[in-house]
Amino acid sequence: MASTADFRNGLVILFKDEPHVLVEFQHVKPGKGGAFVRTKLKNVATGRVLENTFRSGEKIEITRLEEKEMQYLYPEGDYLVFMDNETFEQIHLEESLAGDNHRFLKEGEVVKVQFHGEKALGIILPFFIEYEITDTEPGVKGDTVSGSGKPATLETGAVIQVPFFVNVGDMVRVDTRTGTYMERVKK
Repeated sequence: MASTADFRNGLVILFKDEPHVLVEFQHVKPGKGGAFVRTKLKNVATGRVLENTFRSGEKIEITRLEEKEMQYLYPEGDYLVFMDNETFEQIHLEESLAGDNHRFLKEGEVVKVQFHGEKALGIILPFFIEYEITDTEPGVKGDTVSGSGKPATLETGAVIQVPFFVNVGDMVRVDTRTGTYMERVKK
């Protein structure tokens, strides 16, 4: 057990029996009455942010999240199948744990899965992954880097905007956090 004096940004606490990350906090000492701590907490499982006020010195329970490296194998209905790299055990996780990033999951890619005890809370992709372009309009001589670009379909089925000079079969690096094209890479 800890108290509000131990608050720091990024601390994971159990609040209403669910893990929450402390996003922001402020100690307040009003002229009248007891001191308190105003906080913003982000639910690790749902991503929902809520505000809560704790009395100064109130006891809280700090918890730990474990991250395991797992290999993405394949989709199966509304689930994604992953393999633990240490035990080779396969687990089925709900597609919603990856959020919008499930469109960037590439078979064989190693990702981090966050666990609280035995319960999986989220899937964290590497920031940059290389993909092959499977469909896009052909480039035309004279097209340059400038301009808004054109849509291109990645090998995972995700559609992103790429420069005009990118063609089918090219390998590109994509920022999975924003879903944007970063650069063309050599095969």
